[in-house]
This record gives sequence, C-alpha cells and structure tokens, in this order.
Amino acid sequence: MSWQPEIDELTYRKKLALQLGGAEKVKRHKDAGKLTVRERVEAIADLNSFQEIGGLAGTGHYDSSGKVLGVTPSNLIVGRARVDGRPVVLMGDDFTVRGGANDGAVGEKLVYAERMGGDLRLPVIRLVDGTGGGGSVRNIETKGHTLIPTMRVWQHVVENMTLVPVVSLALGSVAGMGAARVAASHYSVMVKDTSQLFNAGPPVVARIGENVTKNELGGSQIHARNGVVDDEVNSEAEAFACARRFLSYLPTSVFELPPRLDEPVKVADQEWLLSAIPRDPRVVYKVRSIIESLVDEGSFMEIGRRWGKAVVTGLARIDGWPVAVVASDPYHYGGGWDRATAEKFTRFVDLAQAFHLPVVNLVDIAGFQIGVAAEKSGVMRAGVRALAAVYQTTVPWCSVIIRRAYGVAAAAHQHMGRHNFRYAWPSANWGSLPIEGGLEVAYKAEIEGADDPVRMRAEIEQRVRSLTSPFRSAEAFAIEDIIDPRETRERLVEFVNLAVRLREPGQCSFGIRP
Repeated sequence: MSWQPEIDELTYRKKLALQLGGAEKVKRHKDAGKLTVRERVEAIADLNSFQEIGGLAGTGHYDSSGKVLGVTPSNLIVGRARVDGRPVVLMGDDFTVRGGANDGAVGEKLVYAERMGGDLRLPVIRLVDGTGGGGSVRNIETKGHTLIPTMRVWQHVVENMTLVPVVSLALGSVAGMGAARVAASHYSVMVKDTSQLFNAGPPVVARIGENVTKNELGGSQIHARNGVVDDEVNSEAEAFACARRFLSYLPTSVFELPPRLDEPVKVADQEWLLSAIPRDPRVVYKVRSIIESLVDEGSFMEIGRRWGKAVVTGLARIDGWPVAVVASDPYHYGGGWDRATAEKFTRFVDLAQAFHLPVVNLVDIAGFQIGVAAEKSGVMRAGVRALAAVYQTTVPWCSVIIRRAYGVAAAAHQHMGRHNFRYAWPSANWGSLPIEGGLEVAYKAEIEGADDPVRMRAEIEQRVRSLTSPFRSAEAFAIEDIIDPRETRERLVEFVNLAVRLREPGQCSFGIRP
C-alpha cells in the first residue's frame, strides 16, 4: 500500500520542469548570450539555498486514460533563497516558455511571490525576462474571450515598495507588465545589448510607422539615461553582483535597521582635500573623488550615474555604517538642476527615508536651470517636489557646503525645521542668486546712470563680493561652522555615530507633494 507510484510521478514531473521550454528553445536562448532562469537563480542565490515554490505549476498533457505524457512548465519560477546569507524572495521569468508571456499560472505565482515578500518582510529580487505576467494575443483563442486589463499583483508591488527592498534585473526583452515590474523597484539594472525595455515591442511599434530594432527602441543606452532604470552593466554576472551589493547597505525590511559592517575601516588620504576645490569658480572638479575620500575606502556604490547628472547619488559606509550620499556635480550644467536631476534627487531621498539611512549631502548648487527650455520642461514643479521630499524626511542629515548654494534649489540642502549637522568649507559662498546674474537687476539704475557703466558695474561687484566671505556669515551665525576640508571625515564619523542612535525602524508615509 505504498505511495511510491505517486512519488515516482512527482519525480517525473520535477524532471520535466527542469527541461524548461525544451532543448531547442534553451539552445536558442543560450546562443543569444543569456543564462536560463535556473542558471540565473543559481548564480545569484547562495549555494543550495533556493527553496522553490510551485515547481509543479504549468500545463499538463495527458492521454485518454489520464496518464501524464508531458508538462509545459510555468514560465515563472518563484521561491525563497539566501543572498549573502540573508533570506530573500526570488522570482524569475523563463523566456524559453512562451517568451515569458502570461501562461502556466504566472499571474497567481506573481501575486503569491510578491505577497510572500511583503508578509514575511523579506527583500524581493525579480529576474525579469519577458512580459512577466501580462497577457498575449494567443490567450484570446485559448480562453475564448478577451480580458479587461487588471493588475491583481500591483497592490502587492506598491505595498512592497514601502516594506522591503525591491531589486529588478532586466535580463532580456521586457515589455508591458514586465517593464512595469522593472520600473517599480528601489534598484533596477539592464544588461547592455542583451536586455531591452519597452511599452510595446518593434512589431507593434511598426504599426505606427516606426521600424526600429529592439535596442533602438528600448536598449539600456536609452533607459539608463532617462531614469526608467538605475544602471546598465556589461553582463548578467555583473547585474547579480550589483544586486547583492545594493542589498548589503539596506535592512531586510523597514522594520529593521541598516546593518553595520564588521570589518576594519580603511580611509583614503585627506590631505589633498585642502586643494580639491579650485579657486577659480569657473573651473570644475571631480566630486566623486571627494566622495571616495570621505567615505570608508571602496564603499561608495553610485546609483543612477547616467541620468539626472547634476547630482551624484549613491550608498556608502562611514565608520562601517551605511549612509545615503548626495553630491552636486559641477561637470553638468555647473551643478544647476534640470527636471531629471530634481526627480532623481527626490527618488533617492525617498529611498534614504524608507530604509532609515542617514544622509550626507555635499552641496554645490547653482540653482535651477534657467532659460526657455528649462521653463518648458517644468523644472520648478519637479524642484518643489524635491524640496517637499526633503521636508518630509525624519532621518538625520549632514550637509557640507563645499562651494555654491544659490536659489530655491539650494534650499533643498537640508530640512531647516529641525536640527541638522551643517558645515561649510572656506571655498563656500551662497545667496539668493549668484552675484554675476543679480547685479544688473539689483543695481540697474545705478549702472545705467553712470558715465562709465562697465566701470561702475565692476566697482559694485567688487564691493558686494567683499561681503560674501563665508566668515561674514559665520559672524552672524548664518552658518554654524567653517571647517578645514581635511577635518570633514572626522566630522562625518561623529555625525553618523550620533545619527544611528536616532534611527527608528518602521514604515514611512509621505504627505502630498506639489
């Protein structure tokens, strides 16, 4: 009376599932330079840690007596695993089965996996390769009717953004819901040349008269530069490494706190910071080198390098503690914010707030971009949303004004309604707007009425500039402290060790933004 026959069938069905879409489709997939979904799971998860759920889901094929002849497996694999020792929820599309389209209980498995991540408070990693739960035209014939678009999974996708770290890796051609799942992440990556992302692929787009390749339509060179995804990498292995590194800075959920790294801290040379900022305000400098010097050596992970370029954002460690780093980059628009920069800044501030990361802000802001194109882009709307994001934060901030702080954009350098750490380097200067742009307005009559307007303007500028020294502001306590740049690391270590005491686990909520 043994149950061995059923166990034999179970073993047979599991063996069929491991064949994915069949040898021919697997070969075609690998010939395109891509790993299979099960190889991807093995590559990102700790050895032998993946516990699959729903491995038997799919479409069975039976003879007249009901005996199983074969199984087309579900094209979504889900389960729990460990990544660098930490439990996670892992899901991956199988492009070899129906191109990752809605099939074989994909919809139910998606809901299950996302809900599991939220309810168990575990990070979610999505390996996206296909439509990932969206429908296909073939479903019309299969079901005998068309479906009104619904997204049962989306409630859990949105909730998870407030609960747990979510990472999405676009590892092939992703469209529709698959593309949406990539964008709905705290961190997302595309692989150059082998992954594409679009609302609809080339065959559909051709119907509106645009005949383009997949890469021309939605390659990483597009979406890593418009902010749809955070980064582009050269290989799947690099994508997996980025995912692991990103998660290392964050807690398992918002109900925990970011962990300290228990390793000896190495620090770069600080002496060179004394001359890091050029005396000529028209000369740019490399802010990433300054960041690398101030944080624990080798700990800076930049996020979103190819878009919103007037600010540099990334995760790092100071004295072993994870922090969120924001820094102005004068190489782009002189540090002036365009709309994309404001949006990138807002998104990153929200990440820091959600996961209880103290913020270190290196300030060199010339203001919002000006001119017709800037105004048409709606930069002011995006800019005040960035201001709102800052003023909705409760995590500790430390701002270091290293050069300029001008205009409304500079007001986003910290929340002035509560205590913050703030320092200035001797190279700093600030105001409502730069002197160069404001003299003609403020002293228009005086300049135009002079016998020598050019000379008068120069005299006024020299007179006003004599009052712009940061030491004048320090006398009035408009700036709390001016420090030697070489002391900045020491001040940041003090800040972070005081700040980590104030972190409080829990779910954040943001108010309405303009």
